[in-house]
Amino acid sequence: MSSQIPIQKTVFKKDSYLKVIDTNFNQLLNNQTFEETPTFTVDDFFQLYENLFYQIPKDGESNSHQYILQREADYLGVDISTTNVQALLDEITSLRQELLDTQKTIKDLNIK
Repeated sequence: MSSQIPIQKTVFKKDSYLKVIDTNFNQLLNNQTFEETPTFTVDDFFQLYENLFYQIPKDGESNSHQYILQREADYLGVDISTTNVQALLDEITSLRQELLDTQKTIKDLNIK
């Protein structure tokens, strides 16, 4: 059982085929059009940040205030570990107590 498949051949004249056939291999290129990436200014960023501030979760590995804080600390070379913060809070408490003691001493000296 043989079947025949008709083949149709189109022939172009030498001087007219360039008008009909694309010889630039455009078919091999990705013909997607790329839209320009939107550009945002620093002012745009901060305005958007202010608008979204309370919608951003406090804690989390990403997309959180904690993530932003850690990323900024890494960039600035600042250690924000809770150990260092607690040490500073303890020092502030100690200095406040020392200030109160000094003020009390000065008050006592002025009374006498």
